[in-house]
Amino acid sequence: MRESGTGSEDDVLERIRRVFEQLRKQSGGSWSTAGSKFLSLGIGDDAALISGTPNYEMVLTCDWFLEGAHFLRNKHPADAVGWKCLARAVSDLAAMGAAPRCFLLSLALPRELTSSWLDAFLAGLRRAATRFGCSLAGGDTTERREVLINVTVVGEVRQGREVRRSGARPSDLIYVSGRLGEAELGLRLLRQQKRGLNMREPRLRRHLYPEPQLELGRWLGEKRLATAMMDLSDGLSSDLRRLCDASKVGAVITSDDLPTVGIAKVGRKTGIDPLKLALHGGDDYELLFTVSRNKTRQLPRSVGGVAITPIGEVIRKREVMITNGDGRSRVLKPRGWDPFRG
Repeated sequence: MRESGTGSEDDVLERIRRVFEQLRKQSGGSWSTAGSKFLSLGIGDDAALISGTPNYEMVLTCDWFLEGAHFLRNKHPADAVGWKCLARAVSDLAAMGAAPRCFLLSLALPRELTSSWLDAFLAGLRRAATRFGCSLAGGDTTERREVLINVTVVGEVRQGREVRRSGARPSDLIYVSGRLGEAELGLRLLRQQKRGLNMREPRLRRHLYPEPQLELGRWLGEKRLATAMMDLSDGLSSDLRRLCDASKVGAVITSDDLPTVGIAKVGRKTGIDPLKLALHGGDDYELLFTVSRNKTRQLPRSVGGVAITPIGEVIRKREVMITNGDGRSRVLKPRGWDPFRG
């Protein structure tokens, strides 16, 4: 059924303002859902005003979320689109050990989506903003045939506690958080559009409502344990190579050590390979990080209920290899998400 839109940019802006004004009131009158004074002037003026915390550095990131490329209007619930567009950007801050403070939303959408679809989208976005302690500071809206979303997040990290991609050194051990491949599996289930598909099914939720690993990222940064770190958004095979390139090193990982989706859960008759899901599937938003050997004993098995798994070692030779169960190694080619790949 085609919904009727408001047809007015002012009406769209008023819907957005009203949703986040309610959130501001619920948080005790502060513009920040985290209760800080970081955002001193938010939506409603020509620009936002922010006040940085002494001895902290500001962290900026932005992310596109595009209909057709990142979500399908006829498959993805609007509230999941709202949640995920912010979660994706916040994950970049988690990868540096930073905490999100506020965000800007640039939204282009068709006129017919400016009513109930927009309301559901904003509901998911508001839930994500509350979950991540991140306030809406402003943004822009316009009309377009397809939905285009850009989110810019501003965060903070204590000086000297940020974690970059470029710090990995030979003999460091390589770790990942969580379980890899579940989000890609969830996308495949969603594309199949089986009747009676349960949107609360864990693998679907990992795709629709990802949780950036903010607690783990901050913990690793504060403890100064991670020598290099990034989030897994495009797939391990692609993102590990990026981390190695930034650090001017190589890596060897072991396939048997990867925390993959269980064969029984995937189903043997589907033809889906859990190893390929773990290596090349995107959208996990887990953390990939390296730790010096002399500090690995300080790592627990999990942080905040999120498992931490060692999967390999950093090497001097600048190549990325994967070793299988019988000890044979091969070059791990980057076959994760690439918007420019044919």
